[in-house]
Amino acid sequence: MQEHVFQASAPDPQAAAGRWHAVCLCAEWCGVCRQYRADFESLSSRFPDIAFVWVDVEDEADLAGDIDIETFPSLVIADGEGAVRFAGPLTPQPEVLARLIGSLRSAPAASAAVGNVDAASDFGAMLERLRHRSDRA
Repeated sequence: MQEHVFQASAPDPQAAAGRWHAVCLCAEWCGVCRQYRADFESLSSRFPDIAFVWVDVEDEADLAGDIDIETFPSLVIADGEGAVRFAGPLTPQPEVLARLIGSLRSAPAASAAVGNVDAASDFGAMLERLRHRSDRA
């Protein structure tokens, strides 16, 4: 299984539903993704209240569902209510993701950066599948 959750400390099961999630959608064959992985993982210690999840979309096609990733790596960031706040490709640099997280946290939820309603729905469905897997683990 190629889904990995990186956390600085064990999550509180009761608080898991209210946690922000940063999900990196990648592929093992992608050299940029392989290089970015350590940086992505290291951000979990800077943001211990966010669940950082690494998903290989080819090995975990059932988790990705109908999401069509054209650019790797792509990120999905959802707030504690499960609303997708950002979905799309992101320059694979840890400071870029850190700034994005900071700006999303300070912005109202209505300012989400998801291109269309169908995409937001697909990403929301993926996050739901991810949470259900975590509940069973």
